[in-house]
Amino acid sequence: MSALRSSTRLFSIAALFLGTTLITSLGTVMNATNAQDIKPTIVLVHGAFAESSSWNGVLTKLHEKGYPTVAVANPLRGVKSDANYVASVLKSIEGPTVLVGHSYGGAVITNAVNDNENVKALVYVAAFAPDTGETAVELSGRYPGSTLGPALAPPVAIPNGGQDLYIQQDKFHAQFAADVPVAAAQLMASTQRPITEAALNEASGTPAWKSTPSWFIYGDRDLNIPEAALSFMAKRANSKETIVVNGASHVVMVSHPDAVVRVIEHAATAE
Repeated sequence: MSALRSSTRLFSIAALFLGTTLITSLGTVMNATNAQDIKPTIVLVHGAFAESSSWNGVLTKLHEKGYPTVAVANPLRGVKSDANYVASVLKSIEGPTVLVGHSYGGAVITNAVNDNENVKALVYVAAFAPDTGETAVELSGRYPGSTLGPALAPPVAIPNGGQDLYIQQDKFHAQFAADVPVAAAQLMASTQRPITEAALNEASGTPAWKSTPSWFIYGDRDLNIPEAALSFMAKRANSKETIVVNGASHVVMVSHPDAVVRVIEHAATAE
């Protein structure tokens, strides 16, 4: 009888051990699966003469694919101060992130990483990717093709002594969003956010694209940043993938959200 009780006890201990091992193994497999399922947060930074809703088409498709997203309200006051603001947003996000910038927003993301190891990729959408000391004004004027200057409205004086810049509303469609329906472009013109003249002339700091992989997408009908300038910046940054959308205007994320989302996904899933 004693031997029977000993055998039963050993069987119970063995069963408990095996059960614990099985649960632990299953937990390890489940944790590995969950880790694979975790998608990086896509952080989108708009540029001058735009606002966060310019990402709506991209956001809708990213949400459908299960990506967490944040569309930052870029202050458009200055490269360093705007980058510091975006950097503070990045610090509040747990896990990996992909940082996406449009137009002047590219200069901002170039300066916002600040050795943040969670930022795994940069995506430049018709965007500036300046090197140290370069400005948006200088880069857009380095190659022929930009017609932004004549399309600007008279500057608006602001309390600190600087000036805010807008695009003339009647020129907004042709200059900024030629491949967007007229009604949509009119709304964009009315809701455009101004940028300070100083921001466009502020020198950039050490570029994140020298240490963080980058992807580029832009249109060949961009009238704000010439295609030649965009191509130059993409090559200099050793872009992992550069997509040129035929016929696309400066707001390629509005007119071709599918193409932009594909590039973002490539950046998000790259090893």
